[in-house]
Amino acid sequence: MTWVLDNLDLIAELTLIHLRQSIIPILLGFVLSVPLGWVAWRYKLVRSSIITITGLLYTIPSLALLILLPSLFGYNLFSDTNLIVALTIYAIALLVRSVADGLDSVDPGVRQASTAVGYGAFRRFFAVELPLAGPVILSGLRVAAVSTISLATVGILVGVTNLGYLFTNGYQREIIAEIFAGVVAVMIIALVVDGLLVLAGRALMPWVRTGSGERAVRVGVQEAAA
Repeated sequence: MTWVLDNLDLIAELTLIHLRQSIIPILLGFVLSVPLGWVAWRYKLVRSSIITITGLLYTIPSLALLILLPSLFGYNLFSDTNLIVALTIYAIALLVRSVADGLDSVDPGVRQASTAVGYGAFRRFFAVELPLAGPVILSGLRVAAVSTISLATVGILVGVTNLGYLFTNGYQREIIAEIFAGVVAVMIIALVVDGLLVLAGRALMPWVRTGSGERAVRVGVQEAAA
């Protein structure tokens, strides 16, 4: 406990670095997964291939990926970029299936209704399909967020500083309190980010709480037609 109190500034600094290194790949993974998931949902012939290939990305050992990526793309092994790219790949591996499954869950009748009142494919996707697929996608995003925050600690093994430093340094110096502080800090970040995602989901998808999502969208489509 004494070590923790004496090193609060270090823990806070590493926590902010870790948070930044985690948030960027979570956002990038989500943005890139939406079009990939849509393609997998829209074109059944390539669905299995896309989901299988992206899913296999998650099976690549994290340390191996962190070492291989710089040699493939030419950036610094020890940079934040290396870790962010690797974490983005893992996030995509988890999210593509969630996006495809979410779009699958949308009632075909709602799509037909929106098309009937003049919604084009682009407008229908963002105004009807994506909102209704939101709960399933959000569930996948929460899993990807927690996974990303946890995996980020591996970056310390290739010289990328974050909360993983507390694990390796604590182990080398046999300071259990330092290791424990790192574990707790990672857990707190994961809980806070997960909580923010839940709150964002409630704010952006208020109909989920009442179970009236499709009805709400139907009403919106009818109002647009009027």
